[in-house]
Amino acid sequence: MFKTIRWRVAIPSFLLLLVAMPALGVYLLHSAQNNQIESIRTGLVNQTTALRALLAEDWQALAEAGGFEGWAVRWGESLETRVTIVDTGGVVLGESLQEPSLSDNHLSRAEFQAASAEGLGSTLGYSPAFDSQALYIAMPVLQDGQTVAFLRLAHSLEQVEAGYARLRLTLFWVTGVLAVLAGLFTAWIASRATRSLRHLRRAAEALTAGDLEARADVAARHEVGDLARAFDRMADRLQEQIESLRAERSKLAVILGQMHDGVVIADPEGKVVLLNKSAEQLFEIGEGEAVGRSLAQALRYYQMVDLWRQCRDTGHEQVVALELPNQRFWQAVASPLEGGLADHTLLLLQDLTRTRRLETVRRDFISNISHELRTPLASLKALAETLRSGALEDPTTAELFLERIETEVDALILMVNELLELARIESGRVPLNLSSVSPGDVLQGAVDRLRLQAEQAGLSVQLDCPDDLPPILADAPRLEQVLVNLIHNAIKFTALGGTVWISAHLADDGMVCFAVRDNGVGIPSEDLSRVFERFYKADRARSGGGTGLGLAIARHLVEAHGGRLWAESVQGQGSTFYLTIPLSN
Repeated sequence: MFKTIRWRVAIPSFLLLLVAMPALGVYLLHSAQNNQIESIRTGLVNQTTALRALLAEDWQALAEAGGFEGWAVRWGESLETRVTIVDTGGVVLGESLQEPSLSDNHLSRAEFQAASAEGLGSTLGYSPAFDSQALYIAMPVLQDGQTVAFLRLAHSLEQVEAGYARLRLTLFWVTGVLAVLAGLFTAWIASRATRSLRHLRRAAEALTAGDLEARADVAARHEVGDLARAFDRMADRLQEQIESLRAERSKLAVILGQMHDGVVIADPEGKVVLLNKSAEQLFEIGEGEAVGRSLAQALRYYQMVDLWRQCRDTGHEQVVALELPNQRFWQAVASPLEGGLADHTLLLLQDLTRTRRLETVRRDFISNISHELRTPLASLKALAETLRSGALEDPTTAELFLERIETEVDALILMVNELLELARIESGRVPLNLSSVSPGDVLQGAVDRLRLQAEQAGLSVQLDCPDDLPPILADAPRLEQVLVNLIHNAIKFTALGGTVWISAHLADDGMVCFAVRDNGVGIPSEDLSRVFERFYKADRARSGGGTGLGLAIARHLVEAHGGRLWAESVQGQGSTFYLTIPLSN
């Protein structure tokens, strides 16, 4: 029977009622009680007056931040009293002992009615929060002369009642002893029950705030203890589920974050629910900005909205190709989702730019090699047909045609050899004999090989290479082959009287940077990114009969050295080719 809170409270209360105070004791106790309550009332009025002034000063900031609850709790703990803030409509804004949402409307309470009419309201009554009699003092809070709320302080009279018990001991020797014992017994039981409830409340508040480790840890063997242990089991299960969800969400976030394809999930109304990093970069929008907005606002491509609408209306997967700025090509796939995301749509964006570029390179390669082979083969066929038709009878003509046949065959052999060389370099079957080489020696060797050709073309060649450049790790003949190719192109595309500058310097990245610059015809901007492709010629009219393989071979040789080859050009003003080679450590 004593294991239930009901009996623990009911039986002591019943025994206490049986111990009735004699009339004289009641009279004396009542007088002393009034005096002490009046003293407490005076102190509580002073505290309320001072606290009201502080609340009026902080009103605007608290109203903007919604901080009435924290303010009430802070001052309630500081003053060891109950602090309540109520607006003019009776709604509790802040409460130090319980959640405001659990409080009913306070407008009809006597202390607030009196405070509204007279500026000060005071009542005495039982407080469930204190589980004892309490004194209430309420005052209006003013802003610019207008009442914006009411502040109420409540003080528990539990200690006063304990004092009365001691007074009863002196007034009524038998009745007083019983009253004190009953009071102590009741106070002890109430304290025990209240302590368990306080532990449970604090654990619930901490769990609500996100502390998954919070537990009530109540060992009592009554209803509150059972409730606390059930709460702890629930918290354990909740923690396991949340941690499991976090782990799954973390895995999903890692997978989505590592995907190169863009992923967007839209709800049935066409609003963005989720998108990964690739989608953020593609559409240049952050997840925080996109989530909750419509597809049209977040993605800004009407094709994506149409694709989502078609998928939603048909219930089947839809595919569309997109051409984005900066020559980017994407394939967008819209698929309906099922299960927990039923009626949602998955938009998957796959980058096909590299595939499209490879297809373009492949087509151009076939077209270019066909073009390069067609001319010499057509010439060979024409020469052979001419010889067969009677030119063989004329020794002079036959000799001339045979020389031309030999020239065309040599051109074909050169093309095949360069293709084989390029294939070997790309496959790594051409080993590099790397050694410590002076950059100046490599440059000088390349310039010496082409100086006569430059002079015959009416060009000047200027070499700029500091003597203190550190040595590089390179295959000297192969690197010289690259430089010869670049210098040869500069000579070929520079008009009479032009200049070719060849230089080398130590770059910021710790490599030696070689540069071959001319003031020739230059390269169109649309062709600049493709000059290193096989057979690609920016201007076939000025190609000079080359195969179009030299720059492709040069690029692969430089990359095999661990360097990089690139070009800068302005059409009509010349070109500059740069290449970097690592230092010899």
